[in-house]
Amino acid sequence: MSEQQAEHLEEPVEGEAEEEGRPTPEERRAWRVAALRLVRQYPDPALRNAASAVAEVDDEVQELAERMVDVMERAHGVGLAAPQLGILRRILVYRAGDEDEPKVLINPELVERSEETEVGTEGCLSLLGGELQVPVARHLRVRVSGRDASGDAVDVDVEGFEARVIQHEIDHLDGILIFDRAEDQERREALRELRLRAG
Repeated sequence: MSEQQAEHLEEPVEGEAEEEGRPTPEERRAWRVAALRLVRQYPDPALRNAASAVAEVDDEVQELAERMVDVMERAHGVGLAAPQLGILRRILVYRAGDEDEPKVLINPELVERSEETEVGTEGCLSLLGGELQVPVARHLRVRVSGRDASGDAVDVDVEGFEARVIQHEIDHLDGILIFDRAEDQERREALRELRLRAG
């Protein structure tokens, strides 16, 4: 999921970065471009296939999760699923708030959903690097079960933006993109924009 609609992760003020050892805006832009080169873009087939469950949380899986967090942050995203890197494993990472630590969910399952939904605008790193924005209805509250980066079982109850991010990333694990969840008119417009920008 892209950061544009969330407006998390503040850009440093000009001149402030050098003083505090933070990257300059130019460095952040260069990192984003480099990270986005690693993110599969529609119509890459990896984005349309369901991912396989992770049998064991081993060193390889933990290294993949760390790499995913790094790519997500450098791309200025708030979430990333393994298929977006061309890896068909049921792993997602996200950080719903700029003060939050990144979280890892392995084999996540939505076990409860609120009846109440809300339409909100979403972007996706795999759709024009997050530039394409689509209105999507999501459940306001969800309960998710899965495993964390250590392989421990977790059950999390989330709501609002965090629930939206997790639902978006779980969709990626099932080969579903945001325009698949949009109303007919918005879906047509999104696909038209993707075709125009690809050509």
